[in-house]
Amino acid sequence: MVLNRGTWHLETMDPCGQPPCNWHQGLLSMTLRTHLGHLQLMLFKSQHRRKENIFRWRLNGLVRSLAVEMASTAGATGWLRGRVKAVPSGDSLVIMGSTKAEIPPEKTITLSSLIAPRLARRGGVDEPFAWESRENLRKLCIGKDVTFRVDYTVSSIGREFGSVFLGDKNVSLLVVADGWAKVREQKGDASPFLAELLRLEEQAKQQGLGCWSRAPGASEASIRNLPPSAIGDSSNFDAMGLLASNKGSPMQAIVEQVRDGSTLRVYLLPDFQFVQVFVAGIQAPSMGKRAPLETVVVPEINSDELNGEASTEPHAPLTSAQRLTVSARSTNEVAPDPFGREAKHFTEIRVLNRDVRIVLEGVDKFSNLIGSVYYPDGESAKDLALELIENGLAKYVEWSASLMEDEAKRRLKTAELQAKKTRLRFWTNYVPPTTNSKAIHDQNFTGKVVEVVSGDCVVVADDSVPYGSPLAERRVNLSSIRCPKIGNPRRDEKPAPYAREAKEFLRTRLIGHQVNVSMEYSRKVGMMDGPSAAVGPADSRVMDFGSVFLASPVKAEGDDASTPAPPTGGSQPTGVNIAELLIARGFGTVIRHRDFEERSNYYDALLSAESRAIAGKKGIHSSKDSPAMHIADLTTASAKKTKDFLPFLQRKRLPAVVEYVLSGHRFKLFVPKETCSIAFSFSGVRCPGRDEPFSDEAIALMRREDNAEGLETVDRTGTFLGSMWESKTNMAVTLLEAGLAKLQTSFGTDRIPDAHLLVQAEQSAKRQKLKIWENFVEGEEVSTSPATDRKQKEELKVTVTEVLGGGKFYVQTVGDQKVASIQQQLASLALQEAPVIGAFNPKKGDIVLAQFSADDSWNRAMIVNAPRGPVESPKDRFEVFYIDYGNQEVVPYSELRPLGSSVSTAPGLAQLCSLAYMKVPGLEEDYGQEAAVRLSEHTLNGPKEFRAVIEERDTSGGKVKGQGTGTILMVTLIDTAANSSVNAALLKEGLARMEKRRRWEAKDRQAAMDELEKYQAEARTKRLGMWEYGDIQSDDEDNAPPVRKPAGKK
Repeated sequence: MVLNRGTWHLETMDPCGQPPCNWHQGLLSMTLRTHLGHLQLMLFKSQHRRKENIFRWRLNGLVRSLAVEMASTAGATGWLRGRVKAVPSGDSLVIMGSTKAEIPPEKTITLSSLIAPRLARRGGVDEPFAWESRENLRKLCIGKDVTFRVDYTVSSIGREFGSVFLGDKNVSLLVVADGWAKVREQKGDASPFLAELLRLEEQAKQQGLGCWSRAPGASEASIRNLPPSAIGDSSNFDAMGLLASNKGSPMQAIVEQVRDGSTLRVYLLPDFQFVQVFVAGIQAPSMGKRAPLETVVVPEINSDELNGEASTEPHAPLTSAQRLTVSARSTNEVAPDPFGREAKHFTEIRVLNRDVRIVLEGVDKFSNLIGSVYYPDGESAKDLALELIENGLAKYVEWSASLMEDEAKRRLKTAELQAKKTRLRFWTNYVPPTTNSKAIHDQNFTGKVVEVVSGDCVVVADDSVPYGSPLAERRVNLSSIRCPKIGNPRRDEKPAPYAREAKEFLRTRLIGHQVNVSMEYSRKVGMMDGPSAAVGPADSRVMDFGSVFLASPVKAEGDDASTPAPPTGGSQPTGVNIAELLIARGFGTVIRHRDFEERSNYYDALLSAESRAIAGKKGIHSSKDSPAMHIADLTTASAKKTKDFLPFLQRKRLPAVVEYVLSGHRFKLFVPKETCSIAFSFSGVRCPGRDEPFSDEAIALMRREDNAEGLETVDRTGTFLGSMWESKTNMAVTLLEAGLAKLQTSFGTDRIPDAHLLVQAEQSAKRQKLKIWENFVEGEEVSTSPATDRKQKEELKVTVTEVLGGGKFYVQTVGDQKVASIQQQLASLALQEAPVIGAFNPKKGDIVLAQFSADDSWNRAMIVNAPRGPVESPKDRFEVFYIDYGNQEVVPYSELRPLGSSVSTAPGLAQLCSLAYMKVPGLEEDYGQEAAVRLSEHTLNGPKEFRAVIEERDTSGGKVKGQGTGTILMVTLIDTAANSSVNAALLKEGLARMEKRRRWEAKDRQAAMDELEKYQAEARTKRLGMWEYGDIQSDDEDNAPPVRKPAGKK
């Protein structure tokens, strides 16, 4: 009996398996045994079924009467309740107590009066049917609650023999009835069920069951052909060959021994290779070193002794030499590490003598296998390594984790960090180092790079924010890397070696390109440079760090074939990791984070890239000096010096790079050909100054990097004046057209190129009253006609994808590049098999991939409703909303797949719209179903394109949370093929009615409603649709017949 912590839970139970209350062990006396044995013997000798039933009835009656008689006596019978922890052989069980202690007590119980075939020992072979016998008892009892009692003990061999009940069934009777053990008639103590065991054994013999099989060759076939490793000889075991043939593939195994929480000895099926497996990525506390066993005094136990008949010969006493040897060895015993026993017990109750799946990851120099171990938990499989770390019973180790996939490593690291934070078990006394970093979760987005600040910092315009808005720009510092500092001319700080090369490397690859950004952590830093700068609330700022992935890699000058490929982690955004590219080219170093600091999710890939750069002596790792570049900074020079440079810069067009946008019309430019930096301003164009209305919008619009310039002159402050183009577009014209600048011609337009285009652009912005011209009034230039006003409204070319009730529907914009991009990304996805239950648990609000039931296509979908708790079955139902089409349906878990952030973070393509200026009945209202059907016929019959004129926007729906939520566009829907209005068609058929007129209406709204009023009047006159019984807004409605059902005939 192993006593660790806690006590056994005493139970009461009659010999038939029914647990009465509080029997005393002594009261289950020889009287009960005598009556019971007598009746069982009669039952065994009975030849007729009727007599058998009578005897069983008498037996049960006697037992129950004795139970009632003895229930009044205080004490306990010795029946205990526990759970089967291990099954060493076909006739023995290891049972642990039912207590709340973390390590409950254990007993090894051998079934009374039974003997099962013995499994092979070191250098031996199985007895016939030994493995089948053990497997029968293992599958029957492992992990199940049982009730048992010790019937007798043989102290000479230290064994306890007893009776075990599984529910109301006697395990011994079940084993013997199936023929997997023999009954041992012995002198002295015996099972109280001996007579019944003998009867069942005779019955199994007659039927040829189990060990009594009479099939030719069955006995020989049942003996396992064991490899040398299974019988103690592992010298010829080819661990590398096994790894090469099975790496990455799950292997079936049975755990035979748990050495510590992270070390197992298993049988690999079906060849029965007996190997030691280290759980990959973790290390549990050691179990210490035990004193050697006194093998000199314990003789080999024969089969008779195993069944209770111990040898009567006394053992020889220890000699003096043996006592000295044992004493010397015992001093080398090492106690287990803290929580070593708990970790071992945690692993034992989950995998010992259980079927597991092992995925081999590697082999150490001692031919020990390293692998991931998965054990069944209901219908799902759990990762033993992850469970140990999450419960604070193991730590993450890099030496074996390096063999695993990146996603698995990240899960282990995250779990360990959480255990450290909560100081769970192994980490009880853990003191985290002080850190100024904080993790950022679920902040992935896509956008276009608009500025490269330095080699490790870029500014990205978020696609989910309206284009040109200052709120769209997000500064992203590349996680876990450090590039040379670019310097600061105002402080007379020169750029560090390779700083300009690093910045130029990013600029040529990122500016104007679409990227996927995964934000990872933020860090508070001091405003002053250097690690010794104090960080306080007044002199600090927060920097956000993330990984940037270039969606479509650009082959720039200087790239070679050795550019590293991106890491292939399971959830990595699509594209090439820019930080890894920088490090591989030697333009930066990887930051060595402290243990508790946040870091890049792709830290291992960065370290690998740095190793390649060091080996190749690239960039800052080279022994050569960086190329020298002398740049003349004319922004701080005198006006006279800048005028001296004007003849060299005064050409038709000169390539330049915008280094900084001072205002909408004023910039700092770098001219590579002349290696100088200049201050530049548009000729004759002025934007709002800092802190003036629309200033930020003008700056956001002008944040471009690659431009060409044409210089005319220099003003008195040393600023160069001229024009600037992006490709073939004059940027001054762009500013004026957007209403973000004014044209100043007080000094004339003779020297301004494209002056007529600038005038036209400003006049256009004035007519549309854009931005700074929103309050502009000039009667002769502003037309008040409804037709002109309508042309100013935003129009979309759309296709209708889904029709709801109440005149609402979803559309997709035709020709939108986002639509084509999303469809292309979805088409390129390699769909995997159904996810393993437990590994993928979508929750409400998550964006996933779902299979649409109508055409079995895979589309992006938002989880609208999900089952409570974790997923338990592939048939669990999830309600999903297809964000690109507007459909909503319920799908099973088996038709869902996880979706990478590069695709999931892009906004949905389906836009909710409603017919403007009119009310359409809902589906539950009269004529609501007819209206929905008619709207579907107008919009969904065939691939039609419509022109949607946006009249108003309704933002009261908040964010998109499912079908019918989010911003609603109130539109006039025009069929481009028939040049007809769908709004007018529904009014004309009496399936909708006009909104109430407002007291004060804009002229364009008033004109539109006047036009639609004609169609409603026609339907009312002809008594069509809802006007069938008269004016629904008049007193005629009170005298109308009863309201009919929506599905009724007209």
